[in-house]
Amino acid sequence: MVYTDENVAYKGLPRHETVRHERVRHTKDEYVRGDTHTQGIESFWSMLKRGHHGTYHHLSEKHLPRYVSEFAGRHNIRDLDTVAQMSTLARGMIGKRLRYRDLVAV
Repeated sequence: MVYTDENVAYKGLPRHETVRHERVRHTKDEYVRGDTHTQGIESFWSMLKRGHHGTYHHLSEKHLPRYVSEFAGRHNIRDLDTVAQMSTLARGMIGKRLRYRDLVAV
């Protein structure tokens, strides 16, 4: 399922029998129709932009996938309290090493 607004950029989305595309029409003051809305992705992009302007100040194209992954992880645990968030992050580090890998080579 793909939910969008009526921006022309989404008209080029590939059509496939297993993927449904629903959109809300903001120009007609429609922001939610049943399960169809864009609040979740707008919340995510807002958080990413705040991180860009408030923390990192520059997101290089080379490392953009890493920044997006970091903020996707933050977004996915945003409903947890601080202790639960830190516990989740710490559990995710067990048995792992932090290392730099060039994404092109991955």
